[in-house]
Amino acid sequence: MQVGDSRVLLELLIHAFQDGATPEEIVQQYPTLRLPDVYSVISYYLRHRDAVEAYLAEREQQAVVSREQIEGRQRDISDIRNRLLARREKRS
Repeated sequence: MQVGDSRVLLELLIHAFQDGATPEEIVQQYPTLRLPDVYSVISYYLRHRDAVEAYLAEREQQAVVSREQIEGRQRDISDIRNRLLARREKRS
């Protein structure tokens, strides 16, 4: 979920806030954000902390699953390197 008209993800904003960044510092870190949007998100987060934390945990779990799927589809890079080196040696 993106914040306002920016491409900054809600997770990034919340994590910055949890790490102690002020709304003004968050806007400095992500200049496409607007200060009123940052205050709105933080306000919502503080009023609905459990729901937002559950959402963030779900997103993290989805990221883990996606990462595992991608890694499962990729071959071991050393295998590719070894095949390329063997092909080079055949040409020599």
